[in-house]
Amino acid sequence: MDFDFTEEQRLLKESVDRFISDRYDFEQRKTFAQGDSGYSSENWKQFAELGLLAIPFAEEHGGFGGGPIETMIVMEAFGRGLVLEPYFATVVLGGGLLRHAGSDAQKSEFIPKIASGDLKLAFAHGETQARYDLADVATRAKKSGSGYVLDGEKSLVLNGDSADMLIVSARVSGNQTDRNGIGLFLIEANTKGVSRRGYPTQDGLRAAEISLSGVEVPADRVLSEDALPIIERVADEAIAALAAEAVGAMAEMHALTVEYLKTRKQFGVAIGAFQALQHRAVDMFVALEQARSMAMFATMMSGEDDAATRSRAVSGAKMQIGRSAKIVGHGAIQLHGGVGMTMELKVGHYFKRATMIDVLFGDADYHLAKLADAGSLAA
Repeated sequence: MDFDFTEEQRLLKESVDRFISDRYDFEQRKTFAQGDSGYSSENWKQFAELGLLAIPFAEEHGGFGGGPIETMIVMEAFGRGLVLEPYFATVVLGGGLLRHAGSDAQKSEFIPKIASGDLKLAFAHGETQARYDLADVATRAKKSGSGYVLDGEKSLVLNGDSADMLIVSARVSGNQTDRNGIGLFLIEANTKGVSRRGYPTQDGLRAAEISLSGVEVPADRVLSEDALPIIERVADEAIAALAAEAVGAMAEMHALTVEYLKTRKQFGVAIGAFQALQHRAVDMFVALEQARSMAMFATMMSGEDDAATRSRAVSGAKMQIGRSAKIVGHGAIQLHGGVGMTMELKVGHYFKRATMIDVLFGDADYHLAKLADAGSLAA
């Protein structure tokens, strides 16, 4: 298998790496996080100008026709930069649902707005009782003429407080945990009956609790009336993207730690001279490379049409990402000593983000259990 990037992919990597290196300053990030939206609107405009917001969408809908590898390149760079902007929520999650569930008319209407930076999306799916079960949806959608009326509560909606539109899952038929009968609906965030309560998450990003009370959705804003297979597919693509982001964060944690071992002195010598600490840094590197390999595997398999095969590959990657994040994160914090726990040092922020990635869409233990139920990683 050829793992070399094409010329276009190499140029994309150079472009996004340069942006993160030159323009995404850690001290400024703290200021961005304290703003009302929790990120920089100027950076979001830059993403649009660089074409990053158009990458995964088809050219006929205003995109660049990229795929999982291009998304991996961007997300790994964003992991290194601890990017706050809602790329994952808008392009990967919301954009993924539009790509797989939207009609041509819906794609033509909304995707150009995403690509230009004028439309931010949030996927309102999780509910407090559901945990990691994507089929557990209590929010109801009742038929009303040619459209629907939605009622329910959604929890931990990533960047839901600043999104222009919400993609909401709601049950059109069946019982709360049935696999069939889950619909997807596009809703303006300021629609009557929608209320949002935003808050910062532990990793410096933002999320929202969203209430829906008698929210009317016209027929042309219905994405799907049987959407669980689409939601599962987009979740698998999202996990592959998160795996790449986690690799970027872990790589930076390892680099920062190795540099600290070279410069921090104790008993008159750099602490990196002590063999026990060298061994710990090597353990971190091995865990990082294991995570990198599985992230690449998930990226390559995220486009697989067979749901069972795709799910096994993605679960294997998510399990390894969670385990590696703990090894790399614990090592980074402990080798930095007490300073590693302070808010002023970057390394602790990387560990927080890697920890949050572990629990999104199922932690390592959850995906290990999924693999056990499936029998193995391979078919």
